[in-house]
Amino acid sequence: MSTLAKIAMSIIVTAATACCAMAQDQGVEQFVNRLLEQYPQARLLDIYKSCFQDYMGAEHLVSDTATVSAYLDRELAEVTLDDLQPSYYEPCGIEGHYVRVSLRAVKEGIISKESLLDAFIGSANDKNNRRDVECWATQWHQILARIDSMSLDLPRYEQDKEYIEQVLSQGNYAVSHSAAYRAAYTPHYRIVRRDLFERLGL
Repeated sequence: MSTLAKIAMSIIVTAATACCAMAQDQGVEQFVNRLLEQYPQARLLDIYKSCFQDYMGAEHLVSDTATVSAYLDRELAEVTLDDLQPSYYEPCGIEGHYVRVSLRAVKEGIISKESLLDAFIGSANDKNNRRDVECWATQWHQILARIDSMSLDLPRYEQDKEYIEQVLSQGNYAVSHSAAYRAAYTPHYRIVRRDLFERLGL
């Protein structure tokens, strides 16, 4: 390859990288604004949780299906429709590789408990999509840089940032919803991989 061709290729690669970064920044901003519009009580912890669910999927492999099924039964028995958000599902994070499927869909008979359970277990046990925590940490830091630039007035923002960093530094990634989010929105859902979600017919 000639020197001129190498220079041209370098310019093309640089421009493409800049365009991808700009598109990602816009995606982050759109996602965060959408989440905060729907859940105004959300904190950075809740933004982070949706992002890692999008990237990492379900938090644990499922080895004991009977226990997981019994837990879902108890949750369905305890929760009422008044407790649940009106939507049946919502995509996780920026790209929506995974979807939060609300228990409302089961409570209202839109899908069966067995269908949701199968989709959840299939998603959780998909070894091909298990990603490295270090890769996720790198991705999160890029997302966080964009969130920082948005100058959001979120409660306990710096404390949440520090807590997330502590979790990541220990080789973990999962966090719970903030207490404020749980109190305001009583989240009850299961994480399902996008292709398995589409088979549910919601």
